[in-house]
Amino acid sequence: MSDTATTPYVRPDVKAFLDFMGSVPGPTMAEMGPEAARVSYVQMGVLAEAEPRELAVIKDLTCPGPAGEIPVRFYDLRETREAGPAVMFFHGGGFVIGDLESHHALCTEIAAELDLPVIAVHYRLAPEHPFPAAPDDCEAAARWVASNPAALGRTITGLIPMGDSAGGNLTIVVTQALAETPAAVPVVLQVPIYPLSDEKPDHASFLQFADGFVLTADTMQWFAEAYQAELGNPRAYPIHGNHADTPPTVLVTASLDPIRDSGRVYGAELIRAGAEVVFLEMKGTTHAFAQLRKAYPSAQGDMQRIFAAVRLLLDRG
Repeated sequence: MSDTATTPYVRPDVKAFLDFMGSVPGPTMAEMGPEAARVSYVQMGVLAEAEPRELAVIKDLTCPGPAGEIPVRFYDLRETREAGPAVMFFHGGGFVIGDLESHHALCTEIAAELDLPVIAVHYRLAPEHPFPAAPDDCEAAARWVASNPAALGRTITGLIPMGDSAGGNLTIVVTQALAETPAAVPVVLQVPIYPLSDEKPDHASFLQFADGFVLTADTMQWFAEAYQAELGNPRAYPIHGNHADTPPTVLVTASLDPIRDSGRVYGAELIRAGAEVVFLEMKGTTHAFAQLRKAYPSAQGDMQRIFAAVRLLLDRG
């Protein structure tokens, strides 16, 4: 029986938040426009996201990019550490919203739980800066970190691109770019979380979860019109890229997400290519669960599963 022919399982805490959101009147993001939507996105985090973790180092920096300096934020649980890999974090938000503040708590969680340096990147946003500004900035930032800049005070031996939603897309794009033209240190693992990988308009999940499950079809259309991605271009839709050289991957989807199937088809391509993949589909939850850990208490457990999978692949020897 197909997914569309059954009533999907929704966790109780997820249902309670979706019911609450459905009862709150207000304009959609598209109706707000980019600037107001960006403010609203950060404010939502105050309501729905867990508190930031305490870390020894939280430092705002910039790195050189193709169109000027790129804001980055450096997180570390420790003041000093031995040589090792670092996480490159690319925030979600449909390439239109999101910044270092919207994903601050999540980045502190990643740094604390993985006990690795995290460098979050605030790439240029659409519609002011449409495709390919975002992947160009993210790739430039990854190459900068790989070069072991003195500003970080760390010896970085490998990169772990990681991101949610649009940031999951950028994670894959950057990983593919660094596989094709290596940086100063290798990508040792990638962690795309509910990524958009393709431009197929009629995935079953897209149709089933078009409204009422956090990310809506209308919002996705607004994002797409702003970003102006080029169809068939692997830097926009990495399903079209080369998967043969993909490093070990922790791929995460959510069962109630309209772009769930975009993540699934990417996972299938990795498996066909012989890549090492841990695939985690979080059942009964929605897109953006990583940023809704106060609203969805169960999402903390989802993050722990992701961290466990990352440790599994990093420690496999």
